[in-house]
Amino acid sequence: MKLEIIKSEGLAHKSYFIGSKGEAAVIDPRRDCDSYVNYSKKHEMQITHIFETHINEDYVIGSKELSKRVGAQIYHGNNPEYGYGNTVMEGEKFKIGDMDLEIIETPGHTKESISLLLKDKKVSDDEYIIFTGDTLFAGEVGRTDLYGDDKREEMAEMLYNSLHNKILPLGGQVLVFPAHGSGSVCGKDIRESEFTTIGYEKKTNPALQKSREEFIKLKLNEKMVKAPYFKKMEEYNKGNAPILCRLPYPRPLNVEELKEHIGTSQIVDVRMAASYAGGHIPGTLNIWKQGLTYFAGWMLNYKDPVIIIDENNQHINEIIRYLIRIGYDNIMGYLKRGFTNWANSGEEIDEIDTWSVHDLKERQSNKSIFILDVREIGEWEEGYIEGAAHIYVGNLKYHLDEVPKDKYIVIYCDTGNRASIAASVLKNNGYKQVATVLGSIRAWKAAGYPLIKDQ
Repeated sequence: MKLEIIKSEGLAHKSYFIGSKGEAAVIDPRRDCDSYVNYSKKHEMQITHIFETHINEDYVIGSKELSKRVGAQIYHGNNPEYGYGNTVMEGEKFKIGDMDLEIIETPGHTKESISLLLKDKKVSDDEYIIFTGDTLFAGEVGRTDLYGDDKREEMAEMLYNSLHNKILPLGGQVLVFPAHGSGSVCGKDIRESEFTTIGYEKKTNPALQKSREEFIKLKLNEKMVKAPYFKKMEEYNKGNAPILCRLPYPRPLNVEELKEHIGTSQIVDVRMAASYAGGHIPGTLNIWKQGLTYFAGWMLNYKDPVIIIDENNQHINEIIRYLIRIGYDNIMGYLKRGFTNWANSGEEIDEIDTWSVHDLKERQSNKSIFILDVREIGEWEEGYIEGAAHIYVGNLKYHLDEVPKDKYIVIYCDTGNRASIAASVLKNNGYKQVATVLGSIRAWKAAGYPLIKDQ
């Protein structure tokens, strides 16, 4: 038996290649699917089955893309909105070499969610691995708010039943391979762990220690951000995503060509916050590279072309992959030789002021500054800097009327990267006096400065 974990950085997504005796299956593939094809060649296996654990909301599923390349059949849970593939039901079994894969219906995160229980028949008839999708993670369980507040209690009860009636009774020895790791938006506090076991989760997972009533209350009170691009992902993942067949090929643009597109294209500078603050092309949006797979979905539209600004363009292929995984296929170009090319050409350069946490502490009570916290609401409630106002970075462009233009705006987040996104949004909307706090809350805590927590 072969098992490969294919991780998509930024999304904290995990898909799986499993194979035996020349046959293989892929579970929850990403859109850039060459990894699975390469694994099939490496292990001399034919991909015969593709499984989806649910309709994903945080990335474009790659099932149709992979199926077109390898000719495998696609299987998913019972949802009439799927525009492709084959519906599977509870107890249905698939034989792949010496492996048996059994379908377990585990609704809760979504109504059609399934898990896949694997037995390696060459070794034993006992259950060996369960692929849980977004139902059970290491240290966490799936979110239940995707159908709206009026469905949260119903979905929470479904999830509780799936966990306690379907998954946990399988036995403590069963390995758990979820669809996401730490940092995913699909679970609040997922641990950093490649995989886990049912027994370990029974002992350590806080959500699994709760009674039915406590569990439902926990999920009803859970506060998680729901990005606007989720709707696009749900639309695409019902069968409407374009088949790419290959990665987009963006054009290398010289400085004069880039200038022609300022104002008509979405120009994204993917450098880190400190580099962007030190000098950037006026009018550009800053989203650091690793943040693209999530924050592009908040900041960019799906209509206008995207142009990339990097330091030296060593990561263009990686950046393209990040963008297409959330549906941004219209990647028109990138600046030749990166930002240095612009600077060396004598073009106008804009800057953003940077403060240390000591600068902020010293001027904290100054009435001429406006302190802006752009973290998620759950982070804010865990503690914030006294005097700060809160607007989540993804919502900032819709709440500019709450940010005064006659004050010096000082922005912080957890480490400074989201603060830089917010600063670029403000600068592009006419705010002249803007600063980001380097290190942000992490540095503030390290310096021993106090946080406020509402009762």
